[in-house]
Amino acid sequence: MFHPLRGPCLGLARYLILALVRLCYRLRVEGGEHLPARGAALVVCNHVSFVDALILGGASPRPLRFLMDRPIYESPWLHWWFRLVGAIPVEAERRDPGSVRRALEEVRRALDNGEVVMLFPEGRLTPDGEIHSFRRGLEHILTRNPVPVVPAGLAGLWGSWTSHQGGRALTKRPRRFRARVGLHFGAPLAPREASLARLEIEVRELKADAEAWGPAPTSATLRKH
Repeated sequence: MFHPLRGPCLGLARYLILALVRLCYRLRVEGGEHLPARGAALVVCNHVSFVDALILGGASPRPLRFLMDRPIYESPWLHWWFRLVGAIPVEAERRDPGSVRRALEEVRRALDNGEVVMLFPEGRLTPDGEIHSFRRGLEHILTRNPVPVVPAGLAGLWGSWTSHQGGRALTKRPRRFRARVGLHFGAPLAPREASLARLEIEVRELKADAEAWGPAPTSATLRKH
């Protein structure tokens, strides 16, 4: 397994990514103080686009390890960044037997080392802009590593060329620049409180708060841009 950059090199890489994100989007981040200053934790967020990990990784006050779908990990645009930060790819079991087990073992090692692991519990990009049911892998992780869980909500990327709106992500030409993107972190939940149902509610509420920063683009707006 590839080990992430650490120390000044990682700090510089995250600074450059955040600068790029702020160049492309009008980003507003709230609640970053909810991430524990030290020690292991999980962050869970809704999954809208291929650049979600860039935004979360750049905006987080601590380095994040990402558990992510292998096709996104291998994106030609972003693979270099995912390798730098030690993202953990996972493939469907039918395509790569043992992939889930290996990924969960790497998550366990990261949490044992006091790192923060970020995952998208929907398991895929949203096909319609809405939040879909969370998968049970999160419960398995918490059984092995009972750590605080920080919910997060992301809004403003549905309709971008890196989302599935209007066709598969990355197959369309970019039409929006400097879109408003909101990222809200919520208060951490203790492991015993972090049920899938509770976390899904928390993420939905945080996404709604993030959306309130600016009106979501309508289909008419998207056609004009």
